[in-house]
Amino acid sequence: MFFNIIQVPIMTRDKQLREIDIDEVRRKRDVDQALNIKEFAVLAGISYSVAREWFQSAGFPALHGKVFWQDFVLWRRAQNVKRNTSAPSSVDSGAGFRLGAAKLHTSWPHRAANILAEVDASRAGGA
Repeated sequence: MFFNIIQVPIMTRDKQLREIDIDEVRRKRDVDQALNIKEFAVLAGISYSVAREWFQSAGFPALHGKVFWQDFVLWRRAQNVKRNTSAPSSVDSGAGFRLGAAKLHTSWPHRAANILAEVDASRAGGA
């Protein structure tokens, strides 16, 4: 039997996550079914222990050990917005890096630029 290593998810190294079928987890996400901690960890690309920490964090959108992927996405965006708006500017702190107008969205990687554009759009729509 040939075994294609490229198709093996990295998370299989985590003993807690070895038996989780990523295709089944993606299907559950796509039909908006709740995910348990292990399924969530595989889909998010994090370890089981990190997923457990997040599930126990104040404000994390878990209910009885389950989370809907879209609720997690909204929670994560809110966390990023809080972190980015509460961080001192590079001018104030002397740091050479910050998220914001100092770097145009087009100079960020594609995914980061899309996320920043969504945040800007939500701010403009909510104001």
